[in-house]
Amino acid sequence: MVLSACSQSGNVKRRTDTPTSGVARIVVDECLAPIIQQQIDVFQGTYPAATIVPIYTNEKEAYQILEDDSVRVIIGTRKLSASEEQKVDKRRQRLLQQRLAIDGVALIVNKNNNDTLITVENVKKIMTGEIRSWKQLDENSKLGDITVVFDSPNSSTARFISDSIIHRQPFGEHVRSMSSDTVRSESIKIMTPNQMVVDYVQQNKGALGVVGVNWVSNPADSTGLSFSPKVNVMSVGTGEVVDGKASHYKPFPAFLKMGVYPLNRNVYIIITDSRGGLPSGFVSFAAGEIGQRIIFKSGLFPATIPTRVVSVKPMSEL
Repeated sequence: MVLSACSQSGNVKRRTDTPTSGVARIVVDECLAPIIQQQIDVFQGTYPAATIVPIYTNEKEAYQILEDDSVRVIIGTRKLSASEEQKVDKRRQRLLQQRLAIDGVALIVNKNNNDTLITVENVKKIMTGEIRSWKQLDENSKLGDITVVFDSPNSSTARFISDSIIHRQPFGEHVRSMSSDTVRSESIKIMTPNQMVVDYVQQNKGALGVVGVNWVSNPADSTGLSFSPKVNVMSVGTGEVVDGKASHYKPFPAFLKMGVYPLNRNVYIIITDSRGGLPSGFVSFAAGEIGQRIIFKSGLFPATIPTRVVSVKPMSEL
């Protein structure tokens, strides 16, 4: 939403928002809601005259909202398709697509589940139903059937697993989602689909949840080396053996950057109104130094690494 006013002639509309003031609506993949809400809170705290109104929803719905030209900024885990770009071009809008961060899809289990190592191959078998019990992964497991829970059937996490892990094979009958495809929210203080996944896993010993890693990050840990105490976050490996041992990795920021965590993906911020005004101001903030520091503290790896310039005196001056 961009506020505008008419000139005295009544024929020319001029923008009344600026990069740091006004009201703007953005749409956000709900898998990324905690980290983007932090961005919004800091931005509005820095610029009190600015109001960013987010719409948190599943990926399919989010990109449809942008395609319908209802908003001018989207934050998600894929770039626009060729057909989506063509629609933006036909509207003669100026498109900018920028990588914002490196994200991970986290696999979470109940705190009483000690099976926290898994290979990509076994993730595939679980998702397709070839593996249905925790005992098939560990014969000593005291747990029974596996219940896989996603946020939404049209979420970016579900698409990632479908495209990258099971290569569009059907999901097994034991795979379920926690919400319908029509859930929209302007606040993460209410129960969102990803929060439902975390809560379900916390309450069910046999559950395997699939969420964006920022939903299980530990905000109190500025090093990004721990996760929420509510659940266990699984370490995922490709089956590669290093020094005689199979390597498994948790979705820590460093492992996301190195690419050794197998379930990583990019986050993009996309704007179709890059000619100035509040949407452009928020995009610049999110991609700038402060926004990138927020991303790192939230458990993702920033697209650009903030740096400090340190002045060091020569020994002779000390």
